[in-house]
Amino acid sequence: MKIGLTQIILGDWSLDDTLELCQEAGYEAIELVFGAGRDPDVDMSDDEIRAVKKKCDDAGVEVTSAIAWYEDRGNLLSPDASANEAGLKCLNRAIDIANVLDIGAILLHPGQLTVEATYEQAWDRFFGMMKDVAPYAQEKKVAVGIENVWNKFLLSPRENAEFVDAVGSDFIGVYLDTANMMFYGYPEHWIRGLGDRIKRVHFKDFVRKDRQFVPLMDGDTDWPTVVALLREIGYDNSVLHEVGGDRAMQIEMAKRMKKIVGS
Repeated sequence: MKIGLTQIILGDWSLDDTLELCQEAGYEAIELVFGAGRDPDVDMSDDEIRAVKKKCDDAGVEVTSAIAWYEDRGNLLSPDASANEAGLKCLNRAIDIANVLDIGAILLHPGQLTVEATYEQAWDRFFGMMKDVAPYAQEKKVAVGIENVWNKFLLSPRENAEFVDAVGSDFIGVYLDTANMMFYGYPEHWIRGLGDRIKRVHFKDFVRKDRQFVPLMDGDTDWPTVVALLREIGYDNSVLHEVGGDRAMQIEMAKRMKKIVGS
């Protein structure tokens, strides 16, 4: 398993600064965030995107997933059609970028469930969108990983598996965050329950009694079991941490990730 990090936690760091950190700390993989006014930018041309990939390759850092964020990220769980459209714009752009990068997967934050309408209506609406997106994702050879986030939706591995199986495409799956369920569940259950539906993995840690995210290995995660289970289900892609903090923290997280995966 290669270790890496996501640009989500680096704020406004440039790509050059990010790659310099990866080389210094020993990160082997990265999740790129293409955003409005960011580096890299969501509106880059295909040639500019290929140049980003080459820069990462030249630095010895594998791009393993991507995100596309416009200023309005939208909300695919909202009953508001305009919020859905904004979310789909980000999603489709991420698929296009990942196709140019030839990386095989993207992260999808589906948005927040709101009190308006019903849970069933949100399920049906989001299901319809994923069913519609699946053929395009397959055409572009990019898997959509729906992240388990604190959004009051898809709250168990069984529910996630049921949703993915109902869509019925190998290109719609789960982007597993190892800590986002720890207040109400266990990552071990999610890995066993989701199996090869897991397309990519974020590492975080969590202290249940404090209800608080903490640096890797400072929380309640049973890391030897988590890693063993990922290997058991055949997961052989990179694992990327999503732990905020300054440069020293990012270098420390690389050291801890190497211990966690046994490299």
